[in-house]
Amino acid sequence: MIKLKYNNIIKNMNKDIECCPKFDPTPWDEKILEWSNKRFIKDKVFTLFYIPLNFGSVITRLLKKVEQAGAQTPDLLCLSDHPSQWNMDIYLAVDKEIPGAENVSLSGKYLSKVYEGDFSKTGEWCKNFEEYAKGRDLSIKKMYMWYTTCPKCAKKYGKNYVVIIAEV
Repeated sequence: MIKLKYNNIIKNMNKDIECCPKFDPTPWDEKILEWSNKRFIKDKVFTLFYIPLNFGSVITRLLKKVEQAGAQTPDLLCLSDHPSQWNMDIYLAVDKEIPGAENVSLSGKYLSKVYEGDFSKTGEWCKNFEEYAKGRDLSIKKMYMWYTTCPKCAKKYGKNYVVIIAEV
């Protein structure tokens, strides 16, 4: 079943057909997550002024490695970190080590909050998230974005959910 899901995601991404599962924000909105060596595989996406240029090909490459390893991607969680306006690191959650990939793990306490709307609101969301963390007496060490669906699927579902997850 999982293998079929990956094949469909990869096939649909390559054909520019809506491919993402519908996202349920409830388990991620205003939550504290405790991670102990949570597994991810990491890759880089080229960006132009923070706009991803090759995200589809990078995620396709990662999903193929996951499938070949017989692994799964819990919740299809894929965190994005923008170290500069020219590149973005992505971290795809996996359930085991993936050969041929950069395997990393994250541990600690993380705060998450769900936002909905156009990506142009990202700056507002980040400011709101910082205020939200401060209001909970938490300081942000590192912040990640989780773009839960591709633009075509966001249009299909009528919602564009983005989750901010920060190590606190």
